Amino acid sequence: MPPYPIRQFPCRRDNFGVLLHDPETGNTLSIDAPEETPILQALEREGWRLTHILTTHHHDDHTAANEALKARFDAEIVGPEAERARIPGIDRGVRGGDRLSIGSLVFEVIDTPGHTAGHVSYFVPGAGVLFAADTLFSLGCGRLFEGDAATMWESLKRLRALPDETLLYSGHEYTATNARFALDVDPGNLLLQERVKEVEALRVRGEATLPVELGREKRTNPFLRADDPELQAAFDMAGADPVAVFAALRTKRNGY
Repeated sequence: MPPYPIRQFPCRRDNFGVLLHDPETGNTLSIDAPEETPILQALEREGWRLTHILTTHHHDDHTAANEALKARFDAEIVGPEAERARIPGIDRGVRGGDRLSIGSLVFEVIDTPGHTAGHVSYFVPGAGVLFAADTLFSLGCGRLFEGDAATMWESLKRLRALPDETLLYSGHEYTATNARFALDVDPGNLLLQERVKEVEALRVRGEATLPVELGREKRTNPFLRADDPELQAAFDMAGADPVAVFAALRTKRNGY
């Protein structure tokens, strides 16, 4: 399997831009398009030409540069069919369960509604990477703007089922705040304590906290552990329905 270089860089106030390159074909894909200039600068640094934009959901901070980049590069825009009417410049709609082939890259499209009603995530088995945008953050998850707790919990369980070695890329640099929250609700978790120290050191150096192995998130992210008896006990909800635990976690996080 050929290597697939990935470049991650800041956009807007706290978004991430991500480029994925296929050396075999020369295809370069942007995961969402938060802001044109940082994406253009990253393409220029690498000597790559943009060919595709994979949109995860319709929010403006993920689609703002769609039309400008499409006009400049004639890039194809792929996105969730359920949000087609709200995604600027979309050419092709995808649904959960689809396998999307672009050159030698193969993406599995995963339905992950909750943050928005039609949010999708993209998993690349051949590269072992997951682009989860605003469904799953390191030590956190997205706000429930268009879905309820039960919907988001099911989405997170789909992502949790992926292999531990999968590298998680998310849409925002929220990890430091998420870390404070996670430690508040699960203070005895030694693995979480280690991750919090790592996050603090990375941010002091001005470095990104992502990507991170999904296996670490499964053991430290409270939103992936709403059915874990240890997390439930730490959160004073032992034996409660996981959806209720998740909902309570999300409500508490909203106040941070």
